[in-house]
Amino acid sequence: MKISVPIKNGFLPDEYSKHASNELKTAGCPNQSFPIHIEDLPQGTKTFAWTFVDFDAVSECGFVWIHWLGANLPASITDLPANASRQSNDMFIQGRNSNASPMANADPSVAKGYIGPQPPATIHHYTLTVYALDSELDLKDGFWLNELLHASEGHVLAKAKCDVPCRP
Repeated sequence: MKISVPIKNGFLPDEYSKHASNELKTAGCPNQSFPIHIEDLPQGTKTFAWTFVDFDAVSECGFVWIHWLGANLPASITDLPANASRQSNDMFIQGRNSNASPMANADPSVAKGYIGPQPPATIHHYTLTVYALDSELDLKDGFWLNELLHASEGHVLAKAKCDVPCRP
């Protein structure tokens, strides 16, 4: 399986990160999700799930920052469009990002779904992982990362990762 996202001049395009216009932000946070293209999915794939995380955040906040969790996207949809996090909620369910943590002290309106990269001072390399699954996962909208990982055990047919750099 292979996945790809748009990259412009070596980075995630501005409209999906902290450089987005104010119309593409909620509570000061970028919320227009980037498109994802999936190809060469394994036979028997019924749904997709994904995680979009920032391992580089560990040195700044002490933990991996979760930017987006999605699950139960039908396998017939191999091109997830831009802004699907806000406009296509009927196609899949979304989990909570790190803004849901009480430690983040964030506006609750940005605690679920896509929250774009906002690297403070240096380039961050975000990791998108897409899982091809043999079934729909028993999750509810607003699930947590650990719930996704537990629910997917024994159902992952393949996974693909993509490095997504973002400029400060």
